[in-house]
Amino acid sequence: MESATVERAAGITRTHKGVKLLKDMAKVWQLYLLMALPFAYIIIFKYVPMYGAQIAFKNFIATKGIWDSPWVGFDHFVRFFESYEFWNIMGNTIGLSLYQLAAGFPFPILLALSLNYVMHEKFKKLVQMVTYAPHFISVVVMVGIIMQVLDPRIGIVSTIARAFGFESVNLLGVPEYFKSIYVWSGVWQNVGFSCIIYLAALSSIDPALHEAAVVDGATKLRRMWHIDLPGIMPIAVILLIMEVGRMLEIGFEKTFLMQNPLNLQTSEIVDTYVYKVGLASTVVNFSYSSAIGLFKNVINLILLLAVNRLAKRLGQSSLW
Repeated sequence: MESATVERAAGITRTHKGVKLLKDMAKVWQLYLLMALPFAYIIIFKYVPMYGAQIAFKNFIATKGIWDSPWVGFDHFVRFFESYEFWNIMGNTIGLSLYQLAAGFPFPILLALSLNYVMHEKFKKLVQMVTYAPHFISVVVMVGIIMQVLDPRIGIVSTIARAFGFESVNLLGVPEYFKSIYVWSGVWQNVGFSCIIYLAALSSIDPALHEAAVVDGATKLRRMWHIDLPGIMPIAVILLIMEVGRMLEIGFEKTFLMQNPLNLQTSEIVDTYVYKVGLASTVVNFSYSSAIGLFKNVINLILLLAVNRLAKRLGQSSLW
């Protein structure tokens, strides 16, 4: 009898909480309406496709469908690990990603710190416009610009080299130059846009700290080191964690468009390899390409969890 009474009371409490929650949601229904579209996008395009990830463990046959295709376990993963392309592809992917992280992460911070101390408002806006603009150029157009600039016959670089008595070189055809061309063109394209969040963080720092530092005779470099950098460090750590979580997610489009038979040795990465074996091959293998893609995403998840835990242990900001 007592247990029934307790269960009835608990049920009534849950009902009251549910009614209260619905009333609270109705008060701010506009916010939930705004949230509905991105929420639907995440569910439809991020979670629903996870159903198809099981073909990485199957020998997918289109006529049988995903569910009825026979299981093969980890055969596709073992095949990738034992393939002669594995070490080259992983080396190119990790090397390019680390290069991109090392070159691309500090520059938005340096640009934001520099712009924060520019007193001439018109010059500051001009620099912001010039550095932001390349971000809005599409990947296809960007690669087209790179190819025109580096063209061995009519490119600006070759023209300048010939003017100084040097021979023109097809830079995109030299495997050793691919990573540098890819990374530094990306830095130029994205540095301005990436520094926006750091400028926002710098604007939230208490001006009284700078005033006190000026009274004490601190130089701008000292103020940057002791006030600005600690102020933006939480944002920087969060962005670094997210960047490391995308370590193997370099980007298919730009890499694929910059590839050619001459630089394939250093430009072949996981994303381009998945495309070639999964769609562009004469004998497509959806299961094999899905296994490679799943392996890449698992590694990204492990890196994200590890770096987030490390940041938390070091007393820095973390995602959770």
